[in-house]
Amino acid sequence: MDAPTTTSADSGSGGGGGWFTPRKAPPAGASTDQETPSEGRKVTPIRPVGRPERISGGHEETVPAQSAAPAAEAAPAPQYASAAGTPPQQPGPHATARPHAAQHGQGSSPAHPPHSAPWAQAPTAPRAETTPRPAPTPEASPDARLIRRTLEEVGPDADKVTSYFYALLFVRHPELRPLFPASMDTQRDRLLKALLTAAEHADNKNVLVPYLKNLGRGHRKYGTQPEHYPAVGECLIGALTRYATTTWDQETEAAWVRTYTTISQVMIDAAAADELRAPAWWYGEVVSHDLRTSDIAVVTVRPDQPYPFLAGQYTSLETPWWPRIWRHYSFASAPRSDGLLSFHVKAVPAGWVSNALVHRARPGDVIRLGPPSGSMTVDHSSDSGLLCLGGGTGIAPIKALVEDVAEHGRRRPVEVFYGARTDHDLYDIDTMLRLQQTHPWLAVRPIVDQQAHLQLPDAVREYGPWNEYDAYLSGPPGMIRNGVDALRDIGIPVNRIRHDSVEELVATGN
Repeated sequence: MDAPTTTSADSGSGGGGGWFTPRKAPPAGASTDQETPSEGRKVTPIRPVGRPERISGGHEETVPAQSAAPAAEAAPAPQYASAAGTPPQQPGPHATARPHAAQHGQGSSPAHPPHSAPWAQAPTAPRAETTPRPAPTPEASPDARLIRRTLEEVGPDADKVTSYFYALLFVRHPELRPLFPASMDTQRDRLLKALLTAAEHADNKNVLVPYLKNLGRGHRKYGTQPEHYPAVGECLIGALTRYATTTWDQETEAAWVRTYTTISQVMIDAAAADELRAPAWWYGEVVSHDLRTSDIAVVTVRPDQPYPFLAGQYTSLETPWWPRIWRHYSFASAPRSDGLLSFHVKAVPAGWVSNALVHRARPGDVIRLGPPSGSMTVDHSSDSGLLCLGGGTGIAPIKALVEDVAEHGRRRPVEVFYGARTDHDLYDIDTMLRLQQTHPWLAVRPIVDQQAHLQLPDAVREYGPWNEYDAYLSGPPGMIRNGVDALRDIGIPVNRIRHDSVEELVATGN
């Protein structure tokens, strides 16, 4: 959902007849942690939502065929708690830092379990530990039931809904078109997917609100402004009205307006608060480009100003060759005294950003970086060991976590399982083995599928026990899913399993 015009703010105070104009950014020092608009700061309606086929003059509105939509970047949806009941830390302006989940395909990339809706990876709540009697699932709110009913109906027509949504957006609001990439033939449905995913999970505020705040901060790099949100909301309702022909009614529209208003306001507030302490993006000059294999490069950049982050986190990158197209990459080291940032990037088919970074980038080139994100960070108040599973370029944030533990000087056991299909894919094994020689508390175990005929999660089962370990996973989506299942099978509670998920990477292989 992390995209130029991605969330919108519309409205509906008690009914669903009007859109809300976003309220102004909070003054410096004001709290922005509320989940819904506070009393006295509500937005005001601007105009009723109409049928998508009509415009105010009563004439038919021509909507061109839409074959491609904006390459909106989906933000990572949290899958599990970063610590037992503890929300993930966000670095402040002077945070010391340490990074996150690796991106696969384009770089070290977080992956995710299967999604529950046809639209996108949903930000799911941390799963509770297994107990003899699991607590009953809370009953869905009336609005949530109406929203899910809509999603069930339009699911089979997801592509048509997406195309119509963007057609409405660009016909009714052509001023928003420059916020999107010139070519929109990839990942065109990310924006709408993220909006619908957030709406579907509106009841789960403990997970959804942090997710939305992260999205709101990330949207700043696209130039998104509060006044853009109503336009997106209007077109979202327009597309749903057209395709939810049997379930859409006044009550359903009111539920969508209320939900969307809350979603967009959380994002607007988060962006406004972030503006007081951080830039919308950073420029980074490429200072080294190390081609490890024919399709994997380690790219190191020097940001133009201090860039605070935490080991295990990730950021989004934009290259000069593909303006307004951003992709997520994990930091491949803990914060360094020289301020340099490194990323492991794997070029993938049709990967515009990944191929540019691997095959075109050279020292002296300047890229842009979005803000840091991610919750796959180390809890330094704990003495638990770390069980790390890294596949492919997913080893990048794992290496950062190891460096982070070393810098804190505590001899916590760290077990790293480095998975690969072939020896060739163990492109960073020498670095990991050097770390093992330096730190006696670290064990590195390469697992090569073609040699052992054993997948990474299965190999983990053969070692252990892991009762006193926190688990970290980073790599391809399938590895993450299988790894989580394997770790739960051997008794590791879900609240001690950490990874970050980027839905867009799964959808596009990028």
